[in-house]
Amino acid sequence: YVKIMRIIRDYQFVKSSDKGASVAVGNFDGVHIGHQHVIEIARVWGRKNKSPLGILTFEPHPRSYFFPEGPNFRLMSSEAKATRLNKLNVEKLYELNFNKTLSSLTPFEFADQVISKGLGLRHLVVGEDFCFGKGRSGTVKDLISLGSSMGFEVTIADLMETETGQVSSTSIRKALAEGRPKDAAKQLGHWHRIEGVVIGGEQRGRELGYPTANMSLDGLHLPNLGVYAVLVDVLNGEHVGCYNGVASLGVRPMFGENTPNLETFIFDFSGDLYGATLSVALVDFMRPEIKFDSLEKLIIQMDQDSLKAKELLKSFK
Repeated sequence: YVKIMRIIRDYQFVKSSDKGASVAVGNFDGVHIGHQHVIEIARVWGRKNKSPLGILTFEPHPRSYFFPEGPNFRLMSSEAKATRLNKLNVEKLYELNFNKTLSSLTPFEFADQVISKGLGLRHLVVGEDFCFGKGRSGTVKDLISLGSSMGFEVTIADLMETETGQVSSTSIRKALAEGRPKDAAKQLGHWHRIEGVVIGGEQRGRELGYPTANMSLDGLHLPNLGVYAVLVDVLNGEHVGCYNGVASLGVRPMFGENTPNLETFIFDFSGDLYGATLSVALVDFMRPEIKFDSLEKLIIQMDQDSLKAKELLKSFK
């Protein structure tokens, strides 16, 4: 049983029952093991001081807000992040609307209006490189000093290292771009998942004997294009449950120029998934995208991909 987390998006209209939390602060893209470490520090303090566990984050991601034309870098959508944080038993997600007003607050104003008076936070956990306020001008030292005068505590979390170096969203993106989902999973502490609503496709998979659930990759960092063995969680609708499958992530080179998407074939499944939300975990990269000479050759390859994926996923029932 997982308690449903409350999402609070406005720091100016906060119920008193949503105040007093111990929060981890950051973007939490991927919710990797470094993020989980920071969240755990907030949880332990909260238990000791009878405070609910919260996350303070911003939507859209500040980098997207300031550089809207920049490349897609996000490992997960805000919805996927909320799903993952709920699994970690976070009670309050303060997902503040990052806009002109919020981004122009000075460090003092942010501490006063948002942290202290608005959200009424009791404790914040931040990384040692944390910056806040207009122009990222506020440092960790500033936050500690403001906290001591405004009545909130601050804990600095160490950056986390594994045998392959520092855990970061950047190194996870690199592993995924190079087709190394297992290396990404070691840093994430879970499989990299793409979450979204099943949208209408061109029905080609059905004609080929492989009906697929199509999902948009809009706004997300693209993993290596190709075919993956996947685990599929259907999160709502009449087919809720966990399944195994094979997915093609890419531009479908057989059929002209296309926007990248994710097409998942679920083994031993029949039913309509349009409109359902799926969470698809990339477990193993099997091969890159190939343009085949004929549909027959494509179907033969899809048969082989399915057999290989079933073999790779045998241990996942």
